[in-house]
Amino acid sequence: MTLASLLLVVLASFIHATWNLLAKRAAPVGPVFVFAYNLVACAAYAPWVLYLLAQGSIAWTAEGAGFVLLSGLIHLAYSLCLQRGYQVADLSVVYPVARGTGPMLSTIGAILILGEAPTGQGMAGLLLVVAGIGLIATRGELSAFRRPGGQAGVCWGTATGGLIASYTVVDAYAVKALGVAPVVLDWFSNLLRLFLLLPLVVMNPRRALARMRGFWWLAAAVGLLSPLSYILVLAALMEGAPLTLVAPMREMSMMVGALMGMLILREAVGPWRLAGCGVLIAGVVLLSTT
Repeated sequence: MTLASLLLVVLASFIHATWNLLAKRAAPVGPVFVFAYNLVACAAYAPWVLYLLAQGSIAWTAEGAGFVLLSGLIHLAYSLCLQRGYQVADLSVVYPVARGTGPMLSTIGAILILGEAPTGQGMAGLLLVVAGIGLIATRGELSAFRRPGGQAGVCWGTATGGLIASYTVVDAYAVKALGVAPVVLDWFSNLLRLFLLLPLVVMNPRRALARMRGFWWLAAAVGLLSPLSYILVLAALMEGAPLTLVAPMREMSMMVGALMGMLILREAVGPWRLAGCGVLIAGVVLLSTT
């Protein structure tokens, strides 16, 4: 993996952790919030896509269009699943479970579907990343998942992780094998989600606006940051970075979240969480030097 690809994934991790913290704050709004931030995303990134269209640099094929459609459907399920998880459980449970199961499943998909062959060092790094995430999330206490909201968090987090693995493999194939531009893939995926969620707003626009009162600034922030974090990851893949390394390296966002909690929110950080950060960093180092 090149230094440029590594920096893209690291930056994406910081942005990803940030927009998930913001989305958690808007958890009570539910699917209407997903519609709102997709609306912002479509409006904000439209000039970029229109520029590429005007330049004639986008070549559409039936296969490419089919993968964009499939990506949009999976991303919609992911967005709704994640937001529902944030409604019924803590961020500290849903987020690490989702991010922990995603790379394992996406690596399996990369090996079986994309034909990538991870090295022993890469697999060791992946295992260390996942182990570090588990330590950060539980602080060494498996009982953390049996507390109120814990089981719901595990269920919704695991479902979200499965969807993460699915769209990661689908989108990697679209940009690596079919040459679909990352911003184009993400923008049309957002546009599809917007139209599919539109009936929620059209059926009762006053209720939708009432639910979004006080949350529009969060929708604007998530709408700008969420596509950006994923476009950076897709750009790294397009530069030739293997999915078996990119997928687990994205989980640096868990380390970023832990550091944000310690430095900004002044959360208590015990030895297990510090150990988890150390294990995660070791895994990232192994992956980046593969």
